[in-house]
Amino acid sequence: MNREDFPLISNSDIAYLDNAATSQKPKCVIDAVNDYYNNINANPHRGTYKLSEEATKKLTEARENVRRFINARMSNEIIFTKNATEAFNLIAYSYGLENVNEGDEIVLSIMEHHSNLVPWQMVSSAKNAKLKYLYVDDNYEIFESELSKITDKTKIVAITYVSNVTGVVNDVRKIVKLAHEKGAIVVLDATQAVAHVKIDQQKIDADFVVFSGHKMYAPMGVGVLYGKEKLLENMNPFIYGGDMIEYVYEENATFAALPERFEAGTQNVGAIVGLSKAIDYLEKIGFDNIEKYENELLEYTKQELKKLDFVETYYPSNDNHYGIISFNVKGVHAHDASSILNSYDVCVRSGNHCAQPFLRKLGLESTVRMSISFYNTKEDIDKMVVALKKVNDIFGKYVR
Repeated sequence: MNREDFPLISNSDIAYLDNAATSQKPKCVIDAVNDYYNNINANPHRGTYKLSEEATKKLTEARENVRRFINARMSNEIIFTKNATEAFNLIAYSYGLENVNEGDEIVLSIMEHHSNLVPWQMVSSAKNAKLKYLYVDDNYEIFESELSKITDKTKIVAITYVSNVTGVVNDVRKIVKLAHEKGAIVVLDATQAVAHVKIDQQKIDADFVVFSGHKMYAPMGVGVLYGKEKLLENMNPFIYGGDMIEYVYEENATFAALPERFEAGTQNVGAIVGLSKAIDYLEKIGFDNIEKYENELLEYTKQELKKLDFVETYYPSNDNHYGIISFNVKGVHAHDASSILNSYDVCVRSGNHCAQPFLRKLGLESTVRMSISFYNTKEDIDKMVVALKKVNDIFGKYVR
């Protein structure tokens, strides 16, 4: 499905199964970035000449495209960052440090990526607030009873839409509703969801939504922070400097309106243009088609892995799951297994996936992680299975 649109893999034997880390880029995105640098390249907001005005127009159009893509209310609620990690830090520093007080509680799931975990440790430590974790059951889903940890003392709930380790999908609408009933705000990590399922912010109603471009077929170097206008307007800037100011005097300064207040310095306009084109590309394919195809391929993968009695898998047993499967070859370190897979042109990730507390809670040090996209095929999965059999052949005599 659309594999020919992706130059790196279209004429290659590579089975690229590391899409949770970063996706490949379609030719239309690459062409859009090239066109920007070949024909427009100028600094937006800073010039009255034609090229600068065209760069500003591209930036403005991209912001509106992102707004429409996630169904936000206003384009000034869309902040461009360099990646999702910067966006989480912006929220932690500009909202967390200003609004969390001693005795308050911050609730997050144990499955959070470090980028949506470590900043809250910083806030908790700085403000003498308490961190509380939502733990998971044997199916990798948050225990229903764990939601009682969201109380009137809760100030912030940080939750991932889709786990980057197990692919489990959290009931974020339910969690947002409960948090709001308790007077808390919700920071939603949508980085593993945005390429697989349509995000509708007005239905989800999270207070902040974060995702990165490079996991949804856009270039590296651009992330998105959505924030409700009423919250953003009362937050101090995270980075200070050019383009985020209104007036600067010798002793003080006033700051620009949204969204420029949070976009100091020159933006990565080329990557932002690429992000906008990636959105167009995804919508042309259609999320219904993406979900249908990826679910079918994921089910095929599960069935093939079940045939390998030397492989231990970690994913939910129900359909509450998007295209990630973590696994280990019994008795073989994840890095060794992934290295051998690499020798057969199979690209997977190994390690703790920036989720050390989660893996520790599961009793694991590391896993191999394969993650699919709509450009993957059954042949990619078959190639991985053949390579896994080679891993077992090589190491089996040492672990049996």
